[in-house]
Amino acid sequence: MAQLVGIAGSLRKHSYNRGLLQLAAAHLPAGHGITIAEIGDFPLYNEDIENNVGIPEIVASVKTAIAKADGILIATPEYNHGIPGVLKNAIDWISRPPQDQARVLHGKPVALIGATVGTFGTAFAQDAWLPVFRALRMSAWSDGGSFYLTRAGEAFGPDGQLRDAAVDKRLAAYIAGFATACEQMQTKGS
Repeated sequence: MAQLVGIAGSLRKHSYNRGLLQLAAAHLPAGHGITIAEIGDFPLYNEDIENNVGIPEIVASVKTAIAKADGILIATPEYNHGIPGVLKNAIDWISRPPQDQARVLHGKPVALIGATVGTFGTAFAQDAWLPVFRALRMSAWSDGGSFYLTRAGEAFGPDGQLRDAAVDKRLAAYIAGFATACEQMQTKGS
């Protein structure tokens, strides 16, 4: 069974992307698991920190979880039609030092989900992530198509629960497909 690491790209406690990630986690088929990695305490990437202090413990912990995982599920917001800085910062730290990328990221399946209050979903951000994943030699999962939620403010109720049954069903199918793909890749690699 596949073990995943989930990363929410928004630091807001009740963000739509954090809610979407938690909902995806709840929809994982039986036997599969997910660990939600917290990136809020990652410092801004600064090579002086890396050279003088080393990789911060919080970053090292997330890197270890990713290295052990069968795949990564990223819930990406979209800010100004692009990648959110806090999430890019986390990936930049996770990719350090370069000689450790093979252990942590190379070949690692990664799937994107995203929610926004706008009408285009997170399509621009998801497209912008693809060159980053290629550069890090990650395996962007696309068999399930794209999953992004538009008008998230209407889709989620004030209690943070998703009110749209069709979106819920689509998310359940998406996460099941990704978990199954990760499991199949894990089996092939054994």
